[in-house]
Amino acid sequence: MAPVILGLSQLSNPIATPDQLSQSASQIAGVPRDLEDSIRYSTSSIIQAVGILLRLPQQTIAETIVIFCRFWIGPKGGSLLDHSAKDIAAAALYLVTKPGPYPLSPKQILNAFYYVIHASEHDVENSTASKHGVIPLYTEGQIEIDRAALLRGESQILQILGFQLHVALPHALCINYLQTLGVLTADSGHELARRAHAHLNSSLLNPQLIYLTHQPCDLAAAAIYLGARETEVNLPDEPWWEVFDVDREDLGFLVVAMTSMAGFAEDQEIKARIAPPPLTSKGVRDEIGTVIPRNGDHP
Repeated sequence: MAPVILGLSQLSNPIATPDQLSQSASQIAGVPRDLEDSIRYSTSSIIQAVGILLRLPQQTIAETIVIFCRFWIGPKGGSLLDHSAKDIAAAALYLVTKPGPYPLSPKQILNAFYYVIHASEHDVENSTASKHGVIPLYTEGQIEIDRAALLRGESQILQILGFQLHVALPHALCINYLQTLGVLTADSGHELARRAHAHLNSSLLNPQLIYLTHQPCDLAAAAIYLGARETEVNLPDEPWWEVFDVDREDLGFLVVAMTSMAGFAEDQEIKARIAPPPLTSKGVRDEIGTVIPRNGDHP
């Protein structure tokens, strides 16, 4: 994903083009869309878990997921048959943390990914067990192999994204908008802020890729609208979102997309218990070779 950016501000993002959204390189190569969605959701969830394990701020986690998702879109994006999702995810985190206040070494990142992935696999295989088993030893030889893959992934991300790594997030805007609307003074206002931020965080995993199709102001307004409806906090009767340069049609689309996220996540968790999506390019090639639908129903 490397669209031309003219006058991009710190509060806006490059938006995916219709051509990029219509078909990805993975789909052109024969990867079913639902499998691609499952891999993206699973890997983004792993990024979140890794970020928590490494005690990274939510901003860093969110930026990493956005960069990871940008990598795969469009005919000129990365293909899941050529690039392993777990390697690109690790490389994205490395790129995001490198210039920031929380730089991480490749080994730190790889150790965290290894632990999260293998702990998750053990949970699936032993869902009725009361305790975790022993996670396989991460050998120095395998670390060096994965380190080389991470550094290759770094170069591939920079090449495909055209070195455009800027990510503007809606979280700070959300708080500013709530202050402007005057709803943060009461206890209900704090609950509204919590719910709105929860929607913004879960939307990072949205299959409609709303962080790539809409600007932060749109996402913040939609999260506030939905959070206010859930907490029964009264917002101005006037179309307040217009003050923040948000279109009514975009607002409605995003509210529906955010509302549908819980059902999508539940569906993905069920699929993962049946058969976890592959995180390597070899695993993807093996899976599409057998052509078993992701819902677990055999043809």
